[in-house]
Amino acid sequence: MKITAIHEQFPLARSFTISRGSRTHVDVVKVIIEHNGIIAEGECTPYARYGETVESVIEQIKHVANHAEHHSSLHDSDLSSSDLYSVELHKSLPQLLSAGAARNAIDCALWRLEQQQKGIDFPTQSFDIQSNIITAMTVSIDTPEIMAEQAREYCELGAKLLKVKLDSEQIIERVKAIRTAIQVIAPDTKIILDANEAWGELDLNAIFSQLAELNIAMIEQPVAKGEDNKLLGIPHPVPVCADESCHTSQDLALLLGCYEMVNIKLDKTGGLTEALALESKAIEMGFTVMMGCMLGTSLAMEAALPIAARAEIVDLDGPVLLAHDRENGLRYQSGYIVI
Repeated sequence: MKITAIHEQFPLARSFTISRGSRTHVDVVKVIIEHNGIIAEGECTPYARYGETVESVIEQIKHVANHAEHHSSLHDSDLSSSDLYSVELHKSLPQLLSAGAARNAIDCALWRLEQQQKGIDFPTQSFDIQSNIITAMTVSIDTPEIMAEQAREYCELGAKLLKVKLDSEQIIERVKAIRTAIQVIAPDTKIILDANEAWGELDLNAIFSQLAELNIAMIEQPVAKGEDNKLLGIPHPVPVCADESCHTSQDLALLLGCYEMVNIKLDKTGGLTEALALESKAIEMGFTVMMGCMLGTSLAMEAALPIAARAEIVDLDGPVLLAHDRENGLRYQSGYIVI
């Protein structure tokens, strides 16, 4: 088995701004696993908010590659060259790497590898995935007028769900401008908001109340991770979703009473394996589920489809924000991912 990592950079179609800053491109790491004549790939996006860089992620992947090479040399050659070896490596991943981008890329590549070994197409034949999945289209931070124009453009293209990025400034003004801009052409379009931890010092009671009047479907991560108790004991007229505060199933117990929903992202969970465990436990504990993403290509989004097919809210529009996607990427049309 050979595991390699490649740094790739994809320009964005337009500057993308959230509360932590702006970007004009996205850096991703692609993992390629070659085993028994089969080649499988996975992708991750190193995220500075979680202490990750392209270099640190590639080093972690090299650690697993070295382990796989050393491990196979110590085991019976029949096992190391068999399909069972990939299964064994897959099971050992959580012991080799903590949850994060590097583990995600390897985990998803191993999913693809194992399904190909069975002659099954991943993920459409591996899971019950419907043909069309509504995904959010993301409006990045700008003036109320520019954000309203971007929202209107998305709705004219058929968007059914808008995800609006916000910081601590002009919250109500921006949302009102967007709601007004789409009211005539797409009055039924749902709007969700993402504060990316920027509202911790604001009057959440007042903001939540005003946003409820604007028919907002969900508010994502209004406070910083670790300050989630600011959401306790105040009304939530709009459901609140944990993003930065929820990485794996181990985080859920601390989120009870603070959030109604959790945003699952493969780069946070460390791959589809833990994402499926997080989904199951979250539902068992009474949370609803959102399937989200970092900026990335269709290679990353495709691996998230098994959960997206069941999630209440889906935000997998990463490829739409790129100047160009990978060849044979997912097809986005009228607000849907068309499988």
